[in-house]
Amino acid sequence: MSVFKGSAVAIITPFQNDGSVNFDQFGALIDYQIEHKTDAIVVMGTTGEASTMTHEEHLECIRFCCERAAGRVPVIAGTGSNCTETAIFLTQEAEKAGADAMLVVTPYYNKATQKGLIAHFTAIANSTTKPIILYNIPGRTGCKMAAETVAKLYNEVPNIVGVKDATGDFSEMAKLMSLVDDNFELYSGNDDQIVPILSLGGSGVISVLAHCAPEETHEMVASYLRGDTKKARELQLKYIPLIKALFCEVNPIPVKAACQMLGFCNGVVRAPLTEMEPDNQVVLWDEMKKLGIVK
Repeated sequence: MSVFKGSAVAIITPFQNDGSVNFDQFGALIDYQIEHKTDAIVVMGTTGEASTMTHEEHLECIRFCCERAAGRVPVIAGTGSNCTETAIFLTQEAEKAGADAMLVVTPYYNKATQKGLIAHFTAIANSTTKPIILYNIPGRTGCKMAAETVAKLYNEVPNIVGVKDATGDFSEMAKLMSLVDDNFELYSGNDDQIVPILSLGGSGVISVLAHCAPEETHEMVASYLRGDTKKARELQLKYIPLIKALFCEVNPIPVKAACQMLGFCNGVVRAPLTEMEPDNQVVLWDEMKKLGIVK
């Protein structure tokens, strides 16, 4: 039940000046990503500002993305919530909309126990026939899944296929990979750690960097997977300064500024986020210019 190998863009949601979704720009960005070798699209994740969307907007964006992608690449829908029943609702509706898989974040704010996490994810997985990718990002949620918890879910729930790991904890990731088989899908949730995670048996990345460098992010993973570790390492190191600039303020503020520079959106973010500080915009522009992404 493999979802993808390579680079999936954690796609932004372009807005109009009034804060409503700009579907024209959204469609253009989806097409651009697919045309430039992105291997999958993750819609309504952190970078898509799902946390500020109504349920209706959330599902409308998933439906639009599935229709626009039209089977060219897998579409992975973010359907997580701190409420199990809400996550089940979003997951079932995303399946109806045509999503190929779901990305389900650990429940935030509640601070569930590991037992609670097992019950939460099992219930969500049992509500759908689609593959589930767990999302472990304790810096945002205040809730960390232990390696043993992820392994138990993978080993006991057939359609839980892997995890997007944004913990930065390589020791815990190594432990996890020792507890699962070779079919487990480990995806990097941090663009500065793609190659190190591939070295542990990872399958790819769910990427913010791919907005600016889709072909290069794809190639970083593809090179490693075909055995050209030298090229993969060179690409990882080449893009570290830009990655740093893309995360100098909380995601997705900088990447929306980057997409504005590339002509894909107006840079508008929804409150409580605010537009990128001017000094940081200069740094971001300079890093993109050094790499020939802008002129």
